[in-house]
Amino acid sequence: AARSRSLFLWDDGRPMRFYLRPGLAKLRLAPLVLAGGGRLCRVQEPGAVLLAQPGEAAPEGAVSTEYVTECVERSQRLPLEPFLLAARGRLAFTEAEDAALLQAVRGQGTVRVSGRALWIELERSGLTRHSWQAMRDRYLRHLRPRLWEPPQTEDPAQVRGLFAAANREFESTESESDSSDVAELSTQDGVGRSPGETASDLKTGPEDSAFPGIQLQKQEKPKSTCSSSVVGQVVKTMEHLMEKFAVDLFTVTQAFLKNSGDVEATSYFLQTGQRLDGYPVWSREDDLELQKDDEHVRNKLIAKFGAENVAKRIVFRES
Repeated sequence: AARSRSLFLWDDGRPMRFYLRPGLAKLRLAPLVLAGGGRLCRVQEPGAVLLAQPGEAAPEGAVSTEYVTECVERSQRLPLEPFLLAARGRLAFTEAEDAALLQAVRGQGTVRVSGRALWIELERSGLTRHSWQAMRDRYLRHLRPRLWEPPQTEDPAQVRGLFAAANREFESTESESDSSDVAELSTQDGVGRSPGETASDLKTGPEDSAFPGIQLQKQEKPKSTCSSSVVGQVVKTMEHLMEKFAVDLFTVTQAFLKNSGDVEATSYFLQTGQRLDGYPVWSREDDLELQKDDEHVRNKLIAKFGAENVAKRIVFRES
């Protein structure tokens, strides 16, 4: 633990400072940097390490975000040079390389595809001309979203199946965006846009929800029906979010699950990693607590999320 707290300190004891643009990557890495004694800058400052994700356009001198995770996994501060990203001269993926990636990944589980071991193996095998980081980024950001295109038939059963699959994954893993991580990040990063500006173009109706059929009404039970028009609305909203934030369908679906189906809150969460109303996002553990018939537990959830959010969550989960 003591080693971890000094992980991101220079030899003279000064904390390493990192800058990473706001987004899910920053939300994921912020707790690791802070726990290791490092600091996050709100803007790029002289002397700060500029972090960028492999595969994205980055200025000269940018360091891969893999640097942070590698340091944590090895429990030592590594040299920055091996993690420098090339600012120019990246090779474009050919159709043949895309096809080879899809073939190699077919049948692999979600955890393995999201990790590194598989991609390191593919790099060693010479599957493409690219590094394992570039191959993984190409698949996760460009190829996998095509495999999860929303149903064109707008069949309610297909959409329900999609949410069921995403919900199973949500319930089988711990939330990466619990309240402590969000709290730490919010103290380090200033968000440039107001909540109203963030998702004003995503209003889907008076209820501002991707699921009008399950919108909470006072003293009313949720409706279980899901018409084709509602399904079409959901599909269009999710397509918009996928394009706007360059994420795949599973990421958008899980963001909806964590924000109880609220479109504006989901959009704000995908941009900042935080809830629009300042409350934490829902995790699997919170849902398990919600299922308990215990007034003390319910009051704790109300204190954490607010009474209205708890009521909405109950309706959302029952739907």
